Amino acid sequence: MHARARNSAAAPAAEHELTIRRTFDAPRALVFRVWTEPQHLAQWSCPRGFTMTENSGELRVGGAFSACMRSPEGSDHRLRGVYREIVPPERLVFTHAWIDASGAPGPETIVTVTLAERDGRTEMTFHQGIFSSVAARDGHQQGWSSCFERLAELLAALRRAHQGA
Repeated sequence: MHARARNSAAAPAAEHELTIRRTFDAPRALVFRVWTEPQHLAQWSCPRGFTMTENSGELRVGGAFSACMRSPEGSDHRLRGVYREIVPPERLVFTHAWIDASGAPGPETIVTVTLAERDGRTEMTFHQGIFSSVAARDGHQQGWSSCFERLAELLAALRRAHQGA
């Protein structure tokens, strides 16, 4: 009886978490760099069709970051967070909160990015939670999936540029 109660309580929590696993054809050190260097983040860390109009932060534990993404329709989406853990080149943990028009933060989630080297490729495990709703989780899944497509394209371009040099 107790196991059933624990399982039913755990199921709703899991529904409010997002995990995406992706393998990139790039070394782990490069993947970590594109996750942490502003000039690279600006190229991939918003969904396709969006542009990064602001991107600033301090890459250190306790350091804050902020960004603004502009949609194809011209609306701005602001977010901010704080780095909680930085272990080059294998792990990043940070908070993530959308900011409303009055400057107030919405619900905060925790993002954990783990990078594992596999024969010159990188296995990324991305986890974000706990979302306030399944709809919020699903919206982030769509957004991040688009971002990770752009990340794969950027990594391929950086590898080609490096090999051609």
